Amino acid sequence: MRTLILCCSFFLLLSCDWLTNTETRTQKLVEDELRGIDWNDVDQYPLFEACDETASKTDQRLCFERNLMENLSMSLQDFRFTSDSDLQSTVYIDFMVETTGELQVVEMQNDSVLQGQIPQFREVIIKSLRSMPRPEPALKRGIPVRSRFRLPMEITTNRNG
Repeated sequence: MRTLILCCSFFLLLSCDWLTNTETRTQKLVEDELRGIDWNDVDQYPLFEACDETASKTDQRLCFERNLMENLSMSLQDFRFTSDSDLQSTVYIDFMVETTGELQVVEMQNDSVLQGQIPQFREVIIKSLRSMPRPEPALKRGIPVRSRFRLPMEITTNRNG
């Protein structure tokens, strides 16, 4: 009987260590899992209503980009830009799709000639992005996340038109 009580006491003392080790092991597993997540990639790209959420990631991205360009083109048709000289330039628009689906311009890289010839260009782009339909945000493990994109835009103008 004495041996049985001694063995039970011994196992009770060891079981306390097993509980703390379980917590430590769980914490280590969580940390390893977080380190293993690629935070620069999303599980699902932002999607406009016309895009299929069950499509592959490549198809989702293509659909997002195609719909974005179509909406932006339609929005920019309302504006007439004029310049004093022929102009050919590429503008890089960095924008963020927020967790709410709102599009925010982060940065716009363009050359000084474009800025001098069409000073209202930046405001027109920002207004156009804000007026288009909101996409569903990107998802990472089922949670809406912010995602950043770079859109190259080729600008070609003819003198006075």
